[in-house]
Amino acid sequence: MDAPDISTLEDRDYEQLAVANAHPKHRNAEIWAALTSPDRIDRTRTALANVHQRTAATLRRRKTERDAFQQACHDRGDEGKKEWFATRPDYERWRRGTAGFHQMIQQAISELGKTQKQHNHAAHTRQGTQAARESLRKLSIAVHRHQAMHAKTGTIAAQEDYELWQLLDQLTVPCGPGQEPTTLRTMLDFYWTDVDVLTGTDAGRAEAERTMRQAPAGRAAAYTGMPRARHVGGGKGLTG
Repeated sequence: MDAPDISTLEDRDYEQLAVANAHPKHRNAEIWAALTSPDRIDRTRTALANVHQRTAATLRRRKTERDAFQQACHDRGDEGKKEWFATRPDYERWRRGTAGFHQMIQQAISELGKTQKQHNHAAHTRQGTQAARESLRKLSIAVHRHQAMHAKTGTIAAQEDYELWQLLDQLTVPCGPGQEPTTLRTMLDFYWTDVDVLTGTDAGRAEAERTMRQAPAGRAAAYTGMPRARHVGGGKGLTG
């Protein structure tokens, strides 16, 4: 059975599939990966827990019945004792097999618990990474805006301004399918902002060009200005 078909299974069939793959030696790797995926692992744990509970109940019921049968055989004297000992091997084989199955299901449930913790940790890490990336995006926009204001007004920048602007070209974040290191300025240019073209007289543009060329990794005056923040993936078909 292909993994995508699992989502269409009724509870009984889903449970049977989970049991069939509970033992590591008997697993289909693709199906087990689907059963333990973040969106299905709760259903899988519930299915195996139900099996585990029913098996435990069966073991208790059969033991109670066996104890009662033993007493009844004892009351019948020698003939009853013979019957008791004659039926013992079959019962013991059943008990060992059922207890082994019960333990195997328990081990699978424990394994699912560990997997669930891994999923939770990964989700928490992703959330933390996304939050940090969003904070870095906002900070980069603020630094870019600071540099653009200097270019637009022609204000003389101090050394600490240049050092601040240089961080946009020095710091990187992973980007794209290959998670290639990408500078913050590149992220701003292609993923994190839309930039308004600066308008004004030729003299003003020349002044902006002069100022920007003095700054590290300056931009052409035609593309300087105030960056407008936008969400990743909005309008350019690119991923960050």
